[in-house]
Amino acid sequence: MATGRGEVPPEGDRAATFRAAVQYVGQAVTRALEELPDETLLRTVTLIHGAPTVFVYGAGRSGIVARAFAMRLVQTGIPAFVIGESVTPIVKRGDLVIIFSNRGESQSSLQTANIVRREGANLVVITARPTSKLAHAANHVLPLRFPEDEVRPRYAPLGTLFEAASLRLGDGLISELMRVRGETEDSLRRRHAIMV
Repeated sequence: MATGRGEVPPEGDRAATFRAAVQYVGQAVTRALEELPDETLLRTVTLIHGAPTVFVYGAGRSGIVARAFAMRLVQTGIPAFVIGESVTPIVKRGDLVIIFSNRGESQSSLQTANIVRREGANLVVITARPTSKLAHAANHVLPLRFPEDEVRPRYAPLGTLFEAASLRLGDGLISELMRVRGETEDSLRRRHAIMV
């Protein structure tokens, strides 16, 4: 049986820690996404929709989330690439780069941001630290805020909350982009890669 917010279940309960963690992560992610202002979300959609090419970047698990988002962008008909792949073209003026970074301090993310700004592209940063160096380099920031309590390390270690929220954020942005672009699940399916 799942416990309430912040409660640690007794060790003998079968799967109680699993259920408590799922509940904790779900509630924290939902709150963080609900706090994002509509204007912030709609500006992000406008930037993506208006960019000639969209590039995404993230390190570690944030990079996995970024790759999933890029895949959906391509399926939505938006030219998108993952920075660091051998077939990724150069970023040009007017393009959009989206960096997923929990802390906003990793060297690779900061170096990417510096190149983006130097080339004259727009930079969107999704981060849990809106006062970070990376956020300060951005044209537009989507801040994700999470609780810091005594059970967070047990139920959501390291960047779990940020990564889970970023995945849901990306999927929500895709839904809004589908509406704006007149896309449907069928049109996305026609662009879905056939893996052998």
